[in-house]
Amino acid sequence: MEHLTLLYRGPLASCDYDCPYCPFAKRRDSPETLRADRAALERFTGWVAGREHRVSVLFTPWGEGLVRSWYRRALVELSHLPHVERVAIQTNLSHRVSWTAEADPSRLALWATFHPGQVPYERFLGKCLDLAARGIRFSVGTVGLPEHLGAVRRLRADLPPGTYLWVNAAEGRVYDDVEAAAWTEIDPLFPVSRHPHPSRGLPCRTGDTVVSVDGEGTVRRCHFVPAVLGNLYDGSFQEALAPRPCPLDMCDCHIGYVHLEPLGLYDTFAGGVLERIPALLGSD
Repeated sequence: MEHLTLLYRGPLASCDYDCPYCPFAKRRDSPETLRADRAALERFTGWVAGREHRVSVLFTPWGEGLVRSWYRRALVELSHLPHVERVAIQTNLSHRVSWTAEADPSRLALWATFHPGQVPYERFLGKCLDLAARGIRFSVGTVGLPEHLGAVRRLRADLPPGTYLWVNAAEGRVYDDVEAAAWTEIDPLFPVSRHPHPSRGLPCRTGDTVVSVDGEGTVRRCHFVPAVLGNLYDGSFQEALAPRPCPLDMCDCHIGYVHLEPLGLYDTFAGGVLERIPALLGSD
């Protein structure tokens, strides 16, 4: 096994934001759940630290991870391991970013989402500019809702030109050509997100060089296919790794369809697949 990408999602499902399009808005985890999440993450981090082959890790928590010290610590620790090529997390940037000074910036990356109405604009922009000044790799994005268009246009104008601003199509929303053109002006790759991708029978890297891992160590090919490949900690997943076609009719989430081989997005995002930074911007 030359390289394995791990998409990790533990028990954490609490968030400090109240986005109307998210089922985890303002949800609070019990102390027991938080303890379980911390223990699961530390176990996972220990497993990664003990590997010899190259790995990359993307944390995709249902809630906001960076408000929890154990996620910040895991990102810092993994960034210093020579066999970890990239460690990244999806985040709303609600927490301070000064902790990134302890990490190796050549391996750490953040996938940050802007939620207008949940955070003062200047505060979010300030976090982005702070990250840029620190030399931390990050992308910024948002959900393409019409009421957010003005704020996102402003953000695009205020961010450094080399910072990629992505736009996710809102789930279930049909965009007419005028709407799509407005979002494409901000994110030239919006057309990739605009429509769900027919995926059944298409070759996909998930289940071969990319897997999803939960807090128990259960390994699946991705977050969207429930079939179990094995367990991370007893090694049983390894014998199940193999090229395989997608079993679903559609794939409509970037963390899924980026791995669909016919889309060619590994070329588009070469060097920045996990943190969603296109290759043309990756060196800026």
